[in-house]
Formats: sequence, structure tokens, C-alpha cells
Amino acid sequence: MFETLGSLTASPWIYAVVAVSVVLDVFLPVLPSGVLVITAAAAAAAAGAAGPVGPVAVPVPEQVPDILALLVIATTASVLGDMAAYRLGRRGGARLDRAIARSRRLTRAHERLGTALARGGGALVVIARFAPAGRSVVSLGAGKTHRKVKEFLPWSMLAGMAWAGYSVALGYFGTQWLGTQWLGTAVSIVALFAAGALAAFLVRRPTPSAAAPAA
Repeated sequence: MFETLGSLTASPWIYAVVAVSVVLDVFLPVLPSGVLVITAAAAAAAAGAAGPVGPVAVPVPEQVPDILALLVIATTASVLGDMAAYRLGRRGGARLDRAIARSRRLTRAHERLGTALARGGGALVVIARFAPAGRSVVSLGAGKTHRKVKEFLPWSMLAGMAWAGYSVALGYFGTQWLGTQWLGTAVSIVALFAAGALAAFLVRRPTPSAAAPAA
């Protein structure tokens, strides 16, 4: 798998693949969009560190990802995917209503999201961006509860920038610090999954008002 990703990062198609993966993983959370971003950033770091060091020059691929372009593309694709799910949730019919009603977790997440956005605080949108399937729940829920675009979009943009920045920084600086691309990529992916586990815990944790027993 890593060999395939390595060859992909040496191609300009990496930008298109990252963009499509990030847009679609709001509907298919199994897509490895975070792994792709980390791997591309790690390749950029490894290429930047390579060069004519010592008597033998280290070969550098002709095409390596540009960090700034990767960051912009990942952030933009994240927001576009969020808004597509938001529109789907807003226009969803009876089937989506039944799917939400059957899931206590979805119902609770939608209620919490509506309350957070109504109070002007959308930190839940940012946290959920890191949780497995959290982005899907939040984006669909924002549309389903008919939150205004001006309430959801700024937080979606902040979530996209936070997630993309974290993923790019992991791959790039992790590889620079560890000195080996494969090790930097592996450690960065573990760190991404750790952040996802923490985010999932925070999203599922009941609010203080909900946890307090009735008087």
C-alpha cells in the first residue's frame, strides 16, 4: 500500500486524488483521505531533505507535492464535501428522517449540534471533523435541522483548515524530525488516529446539562 501511495505522490495526479478523496469521505468515511494527505506531505518533506549530500547524490522525484497547494486543496475539498452533505441533509426526505430516528447516536448528535450553532458556538463542528464519521453526522445534521448557511459554513471552514493543517503538519514535520519517510508517515498516521479517537470521545460525551440528574 505504501509503495502505491509513494508512486502516486510523485505524480501531479496526487492533488486530484486528494481532492476527490476528501470530498467523498463525508459520504464514505472509509476512504483514506487523511492517510493520503499525510503521505503526500511526508513525500514533500523527504524530497526537501534529499539532495547532493556526501559523495552520492540522493535522487529527488521530478514531481513532489507542494505543501501550500496540498493544504489549500485539502481545506477546500473538506468544505465542499461538508456543504454537499449539508445540502443533502437539508433536502433529505422521509428515508433520511427514518435513518436518523433509528439511531440514538445520530439523534443526540443532531440535537447537540443544533444547540451549539444556535448559541453561536460551533466547536463541535471542528472536533467532529477529526472523529470517524463525525464529519458526516455533523454536516448532514446541520442541513437536516435547517441551520443557516452563515451559521454552519464558517465553522466548516475552520474545521477544514484545522484538519488539513494538522494532517499536513504531521506528515511534513514528522518526516523531517524522524529523518525517514516511511517512519514519519507511520508515526503521523498513528497520531491522526489518536486524534480521531479523542475527538470521538469528546463528541459522544454528554453535555453537563444532559448528564445532570433531574431534580
